[in-house]
Amino acid sequence: MKSAALWAAASQYTQFVLQFATSVIVSRFFLKPEEIGLFSVALAAAMILSVIQDFGLTRYLGRHPTADEDTVRHCTVIAAAFSFLLAGLILALAWPVAQFYGEPRLFPILGLIAASYLLNPWSIVPVALLSRRLDFRGTFIVNAAGAVTNSTCALMLAALGFSAESLAWAMIAQAAARAVAAQVLRPTPPSGQFRFARAKEIIGFGSGSALLYLSGGIGMRTPDLIVGRMQGMSAAGLFSRGVALASQLHYLVAGAVGSIYYPTFARLRDEGKDLGPYYERVVAAHGAIVWPAMALLAVLSEPVILLLYGEGWAAAAPLLAFVAVAECCFVALPLHMDLPILLGRLRTLLWFNLADTALSVGTLAAGAAIGVEAAAASRLVYGVGWFFLYAIWLQRMIGFRWPAALRIYLSSAGVALITIVPAVLAVGVWRTPATLGFLGLVASGLASGVAWIGAIALLRHPAREDLAGMATHILAPIAARFKKTAAT
Repeated sequence: MKSAALWAAASQYTQFVLQFATSVIVSRFFLKPEEIGLFSVALAAAMILSVIQDFGLTRYLGRHPTADEDTVRHCTVIAAAFSFLLAGLILALAWPVAQFYGEPRLFPILGLIAASYLLNPWSIVPVALLSRRLDFRGTFIVNAAGAVTNSTCALMLAALGFSAESLAWAMIAQAAARAVAAQVLRPTPPSGQFRFARAKEIIGFGSGSALLYLSGGIGMRTPDLIVGRMQGMSAAGLFSRGVALASQLHYLVAGAVGSIYYPTFARLRDEGKDLGPYYERVVAAHGAIVWPAMALLAVLSEPVILLLYGEGWAAAAPLLAFVAVAECCFVALPLHMDLPILLGRLRTLLWFNLADTALSVGTLAAGAAIGVEAAAASRLVYGVGWFFLYAIWLQRMIGFRWPAALRIYLSSAGVALITIVPAVLAVGVWRTPATLGFLGLVASGLASGVAWIGAIALLRHPAREDLAGMATHILAPIAARFKKTAAT
């Protein structure tokens, strides 16, 4: 299991490094906030509908008892069919969206994004099957191939002056690379052996999941759409960069192993084990890692934005700070969609998700009516409401203990406060956020990292043993190689 986690981490980190480096270079040297805003709005509009692409197939294959070849063939045909449906819907909406925002360039960008979805079916099913058997080395190859291709294409086209369209062309290149790599590792050729009765069962599961993910997609993707409409494309670009940076750091420090949770909890369920204690360990791991990281990012938001994107993006700093703090709320209850699906609570989850979406859109619209900073601040209000919306239901369903969870939250908050002390001193006493510079930022980060390690031990955080075990597993091969080299 640790090896699977390491391959999942390698996949996530590779994608993060490439996406992060690409976004920094593109934003700093080639594209302006309004150009980033154009692409962000187009992508958000497309991704609200993108739930149709997967149509619950990944979850269906993950929970299927055997995932036999007949099931795989039917899932492949369904994925291909819905990719054409999705592309058609995006194309149909392209011109109305462009008219609604008064931005004709949204039309060709949405057309390119629609084309990329035609290639996705040839990676969806193979990657689901690789994940099912915990072959995260295979998923690493697929994801890395796509990420490298995306970055290369985006940088080349942006440098040649393709503006926001360069990012849309990069999506097509990425989808093609992922499809080729996935088919090499786990071929899923099209087949004429298709039975509507068999497909009905799969689509029945997918229809419930699609409604769920459509609701979730509206909540996740409408911020760019709302900010772009109410505050303009430049504000949408600033908001998008702030949200993206916080999300990227979140997935860098914790999302890497997220892909192993669903199959792991599926096995625990099949073995009849109590999920509560295992869920508490997941909550502890997220709290020990994500909370301090997000708190540190909030404190250093201005020097980070200035260093990465330059003075032209300085207005994104307060937006980043608000969004980073809000992320702490969302990781306090991880797997809030995965475990209800796994445990057969899909219908109830849909009602919760609809309330979640209404809360997200409502708070965001209220904030965006005031200004882009208020829109970012609304994410914190939404995060607090989100936690209280799901907390009691998830506790009753999963069976984790509130005293244990509260201890985790208090320990995580303590670790976060201790972690940010060096950074607060750096920007408040030693220098200012605008004058901290690269070396100062590195020194602050290193000092905060040392403070984090000390805080984990000092406060005896519940995740300390799991973190130590993972560190030992990573460092053991390095130590063994060093000893072997020294002996020779």
